[in-house]
Amino acid sequence: MSKAFRPYVPAEARPPEMTLRAVLLGVALSALFGAANAYLALKAGQTIAATIPAAVIAIAVFRMPFFRGGVLEQNITRTAASVGEALVAGVAFTIPAFFLAGLWPDLAGHFWDVVWIMLAGGLLGVFFIIVLRRPLCVESDLPFPEATACAEVVKAGQHGATEAPRYVFGAMGVGALLHLFTNSRGLQLFREMTTGFIEFPRALIRHFDFDKSPIGEVAHGGGLPWTTPLASPALMGVGYIIGPRYAAINFSGTALAWWVLIPLLLFFDPDLPRRLPGVAPGGEAWEVISNSVWYNIVRPVAVGTMLVAAVYTLYTMRGSLIASVRGALQARTRAATETAGNRLEQDIPIKVIGASIAALVVPIVLIYYRFTEGWGSALLAGAVMTVVGFILAAIGGYLVGLIGSSNQPVSGLTLTALVVAALLMVAVGVRGTPGVLAVLGVASVVCISCSVAGSLIQDLKAGYLLGGTPWKMQVAEVISVTVLAFFLMWPFVALHSAYGIGSRELPAPQAGLMATLAKGIVAGEMAWGLVLAGCVIGFVLILIDAPAPMLIAVGMYLPFETTSAIFVGGLFRWVADRIAARKTLSPAAQEHYEQRGTLLASGFIAGEALLAILFSVAFIVAERMGYASFSLTQLLTGHAELALYPRWGGWLSLFVFAVVAYVLIRIPFRAALGANPSANERQD
Repeated sequence: MSKAFRPYVPAEARPPEMTLRAVLLGVALSALFGAANAYLALKAGQTIAATIPAAVIAIAVFRMPFFRGGVLEQNITRTAASVGEALVAGVAFTIPAFFLAGLWPDLAGHFWDVVWIMLAGGLLGVFFIIVLRRPLCVESDLPFPEATACAEVVKAGQHGATEAPRYVFGAMGVGALLHLFTNSRGLQLFREMTTGFIEFPRALIRHFDFDKSPIGEVAHGGGLPWTTPLASPALMGVGYIIGPRYAAINFSGTALAWWVLIPLLLFFDPDLPRRLPGVAPGGEAWEVISNSVWYNIVRPVAVGTMLVAAVYTLYTMRGSLIASVRGALQARTRAATETAGNRLEQDIPIKVIGASIAALVVPIVLIYYRFTEGWGSALLAGAVMTVVGFILAAIGGYLVGLIGSSNQPVSGLTLTALVVAALLMVAVGVRGTPGVLAVLGVASVVCISCSVAGSLIQDLKAGYLLGGTPWKMQVAEVISVTVLAFFLMWPFVALHSAYGIGSRELPAPQAGLMATLAKGIVAGEMAWGLVLAGCVIGFVLILIDAPAPMLIAVGMYLPFETTSAIFVGGLFRWVADRIAARKTLSPAAQEHYEQRGTLLASGFIAGEALLAILFSVAFIVAERMGYASFSLTQLLTGHAELALYPRWGGWLSLFVFAVVAYVLIRIPFRAALGANPSANERQD
């Protein structure tokens, strides 16, 4: 960073910053966005950074007459608010693996285990990344796209009125309303998705040996399973935010799985239906078989592809990792002598960081001891967690600076930690359930640590641009992690009770991957032939320089209806971008259009997710009161479904796509034209 750089609030200024109201509002927003992202992470395997929506809400709240505050208070609120999303990502990608692997009968019974893992992982992520603040935020030339955009939003919000909060809250209301008529627990009018199966004509294949002598003939059949995209504003919002390119890359993996691999497997094994006596004969039999083939055969292939993609990501980051660690050590020494008294360079003291890390490792080792019932394996797991956690936090922080926290490959980094821990557990003879528990315990802490570290380094960069005091932001993050660790388990418990983690409604792809790998390596239950086939696919993707192999693999691992909905959102963004390009918007109007679209998409995500959480809570309450099922349809009409739903629900769901398309395409574009009247006049 240039020495001529000056933050928005100068170093010599001392406006109010870490006030009680700023921290409390930040923690409340953190809980809100954390609960919303819990649903999104389990459903789609992705989370959306809360930094920009939190900044917009903070601007609006601190303008209220009874709550007026300055830009640095808003910065503290935004920093604390980003914790929820980061913690939830780490938990959603790993903790359900304990349940999916059959190690825990449920999640609620292990509440305190998860709380301590979340608390330790979150705080370790904070302390790890503090060491890297100066080399990454101050001395590097990393673009930090989301942090820079967030700082610009905050600066713009200080000058006159801004309509940004209206876009966020309006989209939240629309998203919640649409989900009310889509969710099975709501007043279900729109069918969430429609499925079917296209049977191939039977083909008689004559087989020959090497000298062309006939060896038999087989009548092959099978077909192509199809599913419509989910009528989900949240998933379409995800696709809009990540853009058409990444949405298409993700969907390409799904197309490979559902339109190539599954039809081939069904074609090659015409006797499969007869060997599955549990499948009832009828028109839906092929749909059930297709889903089973995807779950039991294609997903292990995706595991192998993910594994290769994770290793390749780390390989490409090797130089950055070494530079980050070396730069951190050098920068800490310089900072102690060159920046004394400058509030913009004051971190939590390194001695406090070291002592805190040591103190956090102790309870984690105790948990690992309870998992493994051996001190040697527990200490080894603790050492792996600490060393690998710091290295991967450094990699994750660099990636956030390069591509933003929404695109940080947390699951890929976690896979690396899991494989290292699993191989070490096998090497020291810790197998079976204790070994799997230890491996998942290491992966959980590392995943949460990487996720929180990536979130905080982005916040620290935005704070650096705005003139925030680093140690105050770091303390706000510590407070938020500590409070949220005792709250964020409840959304997961509620969602699991209502929908079932691991079901088609909440597939929890990353957690399922962690469970498969841990059991496969430690307990010897891995379908290695399928995993190796997936490794070859990953290797081929790298050979042809395919973009984002990890994203392709995740697409293979997710249900078709999920990634296709994300792809639809990406198409909406593509259409909007094409319209904006034809209108030749000015740079200011282009920025206006992009910000509004992001805020509207974020509102859709929050609105649908929060209503899904509320329905989950209502389901639990109804179950505790003795009701067998709960839905607004049942409550208001006395029937399980509306009369027109079975026949017309699928067609009516097109209304959801039309509304989302209008909001995400027309409204940001119209707002941009308002900021660029000359373009409006030229084209209209």
